[in-house]
Amino acid sequence: MDGKARPDAYGRAGGIDSLGRSTSDFSRRSLLALSALGLIATGQRAANANNAQGQLTWAVHISLAPTWFDPAETPGMITPFLLLYALHDAMVKPMPGNAAEPCLAEGWKMAPDGLAYEFTLRAGAKFHNGEPVTAEDVKFSFERYRGTSAALMKERIKVVETPDDRRVRFVLKEPWPDFLTFYSSATGAGWIVPKKYVQQVGEDGYKKAPVGAGPYKFVSFTPGVELVVEAFDGYWRKAPAVKRLVFKVVPEEATRLAALKRGEVDLAYSIRGELAEELKKIPGLALKPVVIQGTFWVYFPDQWDPRSPWHDQRVREAARLAIDYKSISEALTLGYSPITNSIIPDSFDFYWKAPAATYDLAKAKKLLADAGLRNGFDAGDYYCDSTYANLAEAVMNNFQEAGIRVKLRPLERAAFFAAYSEKKLKNIIQGSSGAFGNAATRLDAFAARGGAYAYGSYPEIDELFAGQATELDVAKRTAMLHRIQQILHEKSVYAPIWQLAFINGTGKRVGESALGLIRGHAYSAPYEDVTIKQS
Repeated sequence: MDGKARPDAYGRAGGIDSLGRSTSDFSRRSLLALSALGLIATGQRAANANNAQGQLTWAVHISLAPTWFDPAETPGMITPFLLLYALHDAMVKPMPGNAAEPCLAEGWKMAPDGLAYEFTLRAGAKFHNGEPVTAEDVKFSFERYRGTSAALMKERIKVVETPDDRRVRFVLKEPWPDFLTFYSSATGAGWIVPKKYVQQVGEDGYKKAPVGAGPYKFVSFTPGVELVVEAFDGYWRKAPAVKRLVFKVVPEEATRLAALKRGEVDLAYSIRGELAEELKKIPGLALKPVVIQGTFWVYFPDQWDPRSPWHDQRVREAARLAIDYKSISEALTLGYSPITNSIIPDSFDFYWKAPAATYDLAKAKKLLADAGLRNGFDAGDYYCDSTYANLAEAVMNNFQEAGIRVKLRPLERAAFFAAYSEKKLKNIIQGSSGAFGNAATRLDAFAARGGAYAYGSYPEIDELFAGQATELDVAKRTAMLHRIQQILHEKSVYAPIWQLAFINGTGKRVGESALGLIRGHAYSAPYEDVTIKQS
């Protein structure tokens, strides 16, 4: 038995038994027996001495924000993990081949009654300032956490106990099958920061000079220009092969490709459409498309306002029918982005497969006419993350053909998601999320009452969501979560666009890019696995 904790569709631990069979099918009794014996454990051994050399440079498609240096502020999207996997480490986190790999925790076990999870810290794990990672740091990081799903998690945790420096026990108010999913992947609550250092420098000071326990330590940050990190000799898992990583902010797609061609950068994120076609033809460069757990959608935040046209379900359905999904995917991502017609990634546990998306302009116009909008209507602002303004423009052109007239309002990513979560946006929102988790964690943020990005909800959804959260029968829970997704589809709460194929480019110097090593993850990770090609 490899001793690594692996989550099954229930959010519980599994693994591989001595015959190579997946233990995700083990009964609850089997899991509890293993937990009682403390057999859910270990991880990889500490690496040899650090022989890191050289530098790799990424051309990043977004403006980096200091809020993403701090796990405590992790929103319901994947972007912060671009940096978290370098600067920080988690108790348990998604890694290659394992969606819940013990990291700072060498192991964990669940109490027989399901009311407690106890983690044992890895001996010798250190922060970048040389201080050991302790149970008190773990407790502090959880209590300090204020990102997505923070309220939900803290409502369900009765107390966090620290019996000694290497043990942390989370005591629940009632059994919660998704505890580990929320703690290990869907939020930043399990990513650990040093209590003493944070208290010493303060919240603002921490963002200016973050200290973590990850494979790379902070060197410098120039807003709007670049972030520089350097290999941490004391990282427990594996000595990073590359000495220095530089993340350059290059918002313009054509400029990213030009920099990659000239060898000014080694990897370029988000190269799409005609530029992706061009990249494929350049000797020495490689196109790296990765279908991620990032779904995109059009959201109608005013649908609960009786005065809004979007209150009429026929209008929302018209918008869905007006989008030419296949053509947009082919034009922008060379057809790599699948059309799943859901806000839930098809790789997530508890995913419900929706009926195929349909493009029917004539029917869209008829629905608008039936709703009293024969001549179409002015739908106001169309808000989006500026990085995906080209996707917004394509959807807006489709809307225009149907008679839905909108104005583009792109915002930089950090500002966009802040406004989205603070419920400041109206009319139309082009949303997305590539965050880790399962269907329940995604629905918590985007569909359930009080969700970080939910501007309203429906009573039937709220009742089902509350019921599934404590349901221990997998079949019953699956049925509830499927029904919620079905209701979202039937009511056209969203108009799903695609599940993104994130298309990147790599240069001649790159050995291992680490793109796609972690299932569903958009960016290079784990960074300690990245290499420079040997000449």
